[in-house]
Amino acid sequence: MNKEEVKKRITDLSEQIRRHNYNYYILSQPAISDFEFDMMLEELIRLEKEFPEFMEPDSPSQHVGGDITRKFRQVRHKYPMLSLSNTYSEEEVRDFETKIQKLISEKIEYVCELKFDGVAIGITYKNGILAQAVTRGDGIQGDDVTTNVRTIHNIPLRLHGTGYPMEFEIRGEIILPHKSFERLNDMRLEEGEEPFANPRNAASGSLKMQDSREVAKRRLDCLLYYILGDNLPFKTHYESLAAAKSWGFNTSNYIAKCENISEIFEFINTWNSARYELPFNIDGVVIKVNSLRQQEILGYTAKSPRWAIAYKFKAEQASTKLISIDFQVGRTGAVTPVANLAPVQLAGTTVKRATLHNADVLAALDLRSGDRVLVEKGGEIIPKIIGVDLQQRIPDARPLEFIKQCPECGTPLIRNEGEAVFYCPNESGCPPQIKGKLGHFISRKAMDMDSLGYEKIELLYDKGLIKDIADLYDLTADQLLGLGKVYAATEDKKEKKISFREKTVENILKGIEKSKSIGFERVLYAIGIRYVGETVAKKLADHFSSIDKLMSANFDELKEAEEIGDKIAQSIIKFFRDQKNIEIIRRLEEKGLQFEMHEGQKNLKSEKLKGMVFVASGAFEHFSRDGIKKTIEDHGGKNASSVSSKTTYLLAGENTGPEKLKRAKSLGIPLISESDFQKLIM
Repeated sequence: MNKEEVKKRITDLSEQIRRHNYNYYILSQPAISDFEFDMMLEELIRLEKEFPEFMEPDSPSQHVGGDITRKFRQVRHKYPMLSLSNTYSEEEVRDFETKIQKLISEKIEYVCELKFDGVAIGITYKNGILAQAVTRGDGIQGDDVTTNVRTIHNIPLRLHGTGYPMEFEIRGEIILPHKSFERLNDMRLEEGEEPFANPRNAASGSLKMQDSREVAKRRLDCLLYYILGDNLPFKTHYESLAAAKSWGFNTSNYIAKCENISEIFEFINTWNSARYELPFNIDGVVIKVNSLRQQEILGYTAKSPRWAIAYKFKAEQASTKLISIDFQVGRTGAVTPVANLAPVQLAGTTVKRATLHNADVLAALDLRSGDRVLVEKGGEIIPKIIGVDLQQRIPDARPLEFIKQCPECGTPLIRNEGEAVFYCPNESGCPPQIKGKLGHFISRKAMDMDSLGYEKIELLYDKGLIKDIADLYDLTADQLLGLGKVYAATEDKKEKKISFREKTVENILKGIEKSKSIGFERVLYAIGIRYVGETVAKKLADHFSSIDKLMSANFDELKEAEEIGDKIAQSIIKFFRDQKNIEIIRRLEEKGLQFEMHEGQKNLKSEKLKGMVFVASGAFEHFSRDGIKKTIEDHGGKNASSVSSKTTYLLAGENTGPEKLKRAKSLGIPLISESDFQKLIM
């Protein structure tokens, strides 16, 4: 294709993807398969990378992320972001309705909506294009999180249809659905990180991440519920939400117009029972006066609108007996206490276990054997113990203390300064840690040995056939054929059989052999260095190019790599100080695994920038920030986030950071413009 054809193709793809996003997220009527959609998006991203000058500011590819935000700018809200008054009783809802009736003598209609348990956001659109997204903050000003909000798929970057105001703000809640939350916590545990306590905390933490690509992976969601602006063309709140949906906004389907207090309570009672069937958390119902004219008459107090109130559901609780506490050891050696409970019905499920998180939580609860405990499942997905019924405590019951030694291997536990978690330091000899590392190594995002699974790995370990990840490459058909195990039925699971038949063994050995062609960045992720997840592994592989260079890097050299902070650098150094880890890597090298980046993996367009290190700062006319960094790499150059003596050029766009300019001047680092840069790669 010539350039004009490419430009037209990018425009056509963008329009098609926007239309399919609207069909999928707003109308719930997908017109194409997920595979077809992914292929279109991949083509758009590829074309924009090859021809960044044709990339539109509101391109659907922005949902994938890529820009880095070092510091979130504080922005003053055009309209103060007030909180709603909360109520917890029917009597207070009646009082709210009575006050409204006294202030307005005419007929009043209400709108009832679900109160989403997430992070409040205000999004401004200008001429139909997403211009800015700001968190609540203190209600007067919040953080500009536009770059990260752009990655949320059901937030339109360009509005659908017609009739929207030239400029307006729409407010809503950023949430993390249950499936995304569970997936995120599984990933965090796999990478040695503490899991999030609840979806709200996870959504809040995600919005403030520096790397928008990581935000995109977390699959945040957004539900929008209120429009603000000058001279809006609506008479009612309900009408404004219908218009918002037609423009491509994801407004709630769980909404009702109510004529009186009885209908309000009918809505509240329905959702107090049905809330556990939803795919996301809610913590109550919001009641609003529907007429925008009446809202204006009612006005505001200093803290909240007089025309709306939030009825908060009480977190569901249950009392049950504490039977015992188990201490579980994870892949990273973190020891987590888990309470075993007498089965009790809570929030629509039977609860038998509750997390106690760590030693501090266990100590704060002051649990004793046989205690009657109060369990809650409010905003939490995982039930938690919130208190003890002291009146039913057995006299002289002994406090339950956190263990001092690993429950699996007997090694004394350690606790790092400033951390709440105890660890078993016996990484190479503690069975659950070894099994966890083996399971991580074979996982889909690592070495992708899909014919093996955790239960097969566990069996091979228990039979003494594998003790570390390198042992996988010594397995033979004779060792595997005929192996088997029967997992007995439990209250929760049916009986399960595992058998290594001829076809199974053939597939396992093929998968092991195939894994030898997997690239360095995934091998680096697979070997299981604490805090080195998928993204960090890729950045390390790009920066150091080989395992030998990475192993020999000191603390300061590690921190020069993009996104590598103190904690990650210290973890890498600790990993490579262990001679057992070095021996395993050498054995894997002998088996043919990829421990070096090859030029073919980088798909270079040229080597015109080879040996050069760039710091890109500011806004550019023909490139997005991510696009210019990708172009640097495509021509053999390297990116750095901060100016140092190793920087070749400071690539200065509009509004380049003053600290970077000052640092470059003090070190004598040359500044080049966007046009200078383009000449370098011509």
